[in-house]
Amino acid sequence: MIETMTPDRRWDRATFHAELGQWIEAAEVLGDLVADEPDATAARLLLARAYFHSAQLGRAEAQARELVTANPSDGYAQLLLGRALARQSRHDEAAGPLKLAAALGVT
Repeated sequence: MIETMTPDRRWDRATFHAELGQWIEAAEVLGDLVADEPDATAARLLLARAYFHSAQLGRAEAQARELVTANPSDGYAQLLLGRALARQSRHDEAAGPLKLAAALGVT
């Protein structure tokens, strides 16, 4: 019998992988968690980080945009969005979120 993990168990597993720098594994767990609980802001933020650190930049951008849309004053989400855009050589688009992140005290 296969046990279904609770959201708390999935969160623990994802943060374990993230702490070890296992970003792909963290993203796999978090992707399912966010799909099941789309309003889980902390999970979505960690998912954006996991995608960014595993060079899944389009996915990182999409998750960061979701976060910024929901809360434009989230400086860390703005920073993630700006950095994801910059790593895709979209520097003109990255400038706005990066400036906003800095204005919000996140660098």
